[in-house]
Amino acid sequence: MAKATTAFTCTACGAAHKKWAGRCDACGSWNTIIEEAPLSQGPGRGLGAAKGRAVPLSGLSTNEPPPPRFLSGIDELDRVLGGGLVPGSALLVGGDPGIGKSTILLQAAAAFSRANYQAIYFSGEEASAQVRMRAVRLGLAEAPMRLGAETNLRNILTTLDAERPDVAVIDSIQTLWSDTVEAAPGSVAQVRAAAHELVTFAKSRGVAVILVGHVTKDGQIAGPRVVEHMVDCVLYFEGERGHQFRILRSVKNRFGPSGEIGVFEMTGSGLAEVTNPSALFLSERGQPIAGSAVFAGIEGTRPVLTEVQALVAPSTLASPRRTVVGLDSGRVSTILAVLEARCGIPFAGLDVFLNVAGGMKVAEPAADLAIAGALLSAREDNALPLEAVLFGEISLSGALRPVSQTENRLKEAQKLGFSQAILPDASKVEGQSGMALRRITDLTAFVGEVFGAG
Repeated sequence: MAKATTAFTCTACGAAHKKWAGRCDACGSWNTIIEEAPLSQGPGRGLGAAKGRAVPLSGLSTNEPPPPRFLSGIDELDRVLGGGLVPGSALLVGGDPGIGKSTILLQAAAAFSRANYQAIYFSGEEASAQVRMRAVRLGLAEAPMRLGAETNLRNILTTLDAERPDVAVIDSIQTLWSDTVEAAPGSVAQVRAAAHELVTFAKSRGVAVILVGHVTKDGQIAGPRVVEHMVDCVLYFEGERGHQFRILRSVKNRFGPSGEIGVFEMTGSGLAEVTNPSALFLSERGQPIAGSAVFAGIEGTRPVLTEVQALVAPSTLASPRRTVVGLDSGRVSTILAVLEARCGIPFAGLDVFLNVAGGMKVAEPAADLAIAGALLSAREDNALPLEAVLFGEISLSGALRPVSQTENRLKEAQKLGFSQAILPDASKVEGQSGMALRRITDLTAFVGEVFGAG
């Protein structure tokens, strides 16, 4: 391995020399040239001996105010963004085809423009006439936003640099192409280059850029994963085609809490906000039904009540079916195993179907007790109390573990008329919750107290 070249630098003016000399040729000072070790001594060429510019450093304490935010007036969208859109930020929005990404972003751009923010919408998948037709259907034709149809990245950046809008929507990142990259639009190289240029432009010009991304069969945003690392906020637009509800979920947010959700309802005139999603997801509950349990969950900072539905029926197959919608199938299999091993309740030879009403997706471990309650209720054909909510994590030993934000869950349940909560015994509740609390130590005690079996 070749030895790194030694550098000689003048301490008076900073000029670099190839060898030592008594007098600096740049400033004329004598005996100011010293020998310095190179910056990099690793394999290959490395950084060599050339010095860079020292970066100014600062402490953690500051008197700077928090960054300003653009409020769209769509409360559910502003909630997911952490309180509004930050100038100079870059957002990535993904979702299944036809789920409503273009619709909600067109509504958002129109809302920002009506709030006296300059907004530009670039469409790379549809012609301007098609976007105008959607705007007329949504009642947005009079919004003072501007529209463009372009896929050339250089032309888009030139237009944005000349107009300097507050908000720019790019629909979508997979349709853009850069004339400096020898690849087809939508390829990894083109998506990475376009995302890098747009994020850099957003930071340097103070323009909030919203990018739309296609998704793969698995529901992940297509293209290189580095794009999600480059942007400040990643939002997923979720929903089932059979349901009118749509959920905007933040999985990454540098300016607010991640995991926050906003709930919308798809109507003939666009996406309408749902201010009380718990009441919406529980709107079809009437008489007590076996196999139904209400889970008091937390999505981001918002408590949300959802209904877990279970159906257990004799199976005619050698391997019984396990169909799970809206829940983690591995978690459900674990709960079934704990019920059989710790409580002696077998599900062999039985088909198990589990669903979360309204198209919600629940990934919180606190839903374990509600899942177990729905399964047992369906198997025993014994309905749970209609006025009760359940939450708690089940360990492999069958013990019930407490979960966070117990009081917020109880307040939301009480607001919707529930008067009873079944929760782990170790849950901490300060003061009077106004609800009857049934504290359970383990899964065996839950089976005995609620279903009358031990």
